[in-house]
Amino acid sequence: MINVWTSHLLKVIDILIVAYVFYRLILLVKGTRSVQILTGIVIIAILTFIVREILPLKTLNWLLKNLWFYSVIIIAIVFQPEFRQLLAQLGSEPIKRIFIPVELKFINEIMSAIKEMSQNRTGGLIVLQQETGLRDFIETGCIINGQLSMELLLSIFYTKSILHDGAVIMQESRLIAAGCILPVSDNPYLSKALGTRHRAGLGISEVSDAIAIIVSEETGQISMARHGKLERDMEPDNIEASLERIYKEKFEKSFIHKNTDHRIKNA
Repeated sequence: MINVWTSHLLKVIDILIVAYVFYRLILLVKGTRSVQILTGIVIIAILTFIVREILPLKTLNWLLKNLWFYSVIIIAIVFQPEFRQLLAQLGSEPIKRIFIPVELKFINEIMSAIKEMSQNRTGGLIVLQQETGLRDFIETGCIINGQLSMELLLSIFYTKSILHDGAVIMQESRLIAAGCILPVSDNPYLSKALGTRHRAGLGISEVSDAIAIIVSEETGQISMARHGKLERDMEPDNIEASLERIYKEKFEKSFIHKNTDHRIKNA
């Protein structure tokens, strides 16, 4: 009985791995010219089936048979950039990150930028909007409304950038604005050693449910402010785990809420 269950488990794992590889390949070719090539391959496959099973066209059948014989080499050449990118991602990302849901991938970009900034002692302030709207603070900065990436964050907080002194405000994977001005905390118990960046990060967490991540320009230490509390000198792995937990709960609640509304409408 154990062997039977083990066999079934291995089959499931096998299918999941293959499905994941194809899923990653689809994400890589999405929006590129490779989609047209894939469409062409599908058309040739359908044509091959018709010639073999329905129409007795010997010459065309011979041509397609030889084409499929060399198809592995052709596909390897045509999709070389996509295969290289996939292998690079597999080699650069830890195993635990590979299986992170797509909705949480933006956390990887944030953490990669934060680690780089911390190592180079580049100051930064990243605000992650939650339920409370931050429109008043967004309007104080430069509207970007672009897809988040590590390179975009690093370019904004580059010391010679005109936006590096302000805060970046994000809505999940969208970078909404940069160079934003935040309310500074007037907490009398804060250390005198904390500068404006830390006080602004704490300030926004006092007036909203936003999460603020601060990188010190002097020490490279990473801090996180939430619910009016500032936790200093945090390890990147701890911040990453906290963000993943927060957003997983957020997405799960959103999913349940949508399903509940859908059931009520259909009732």
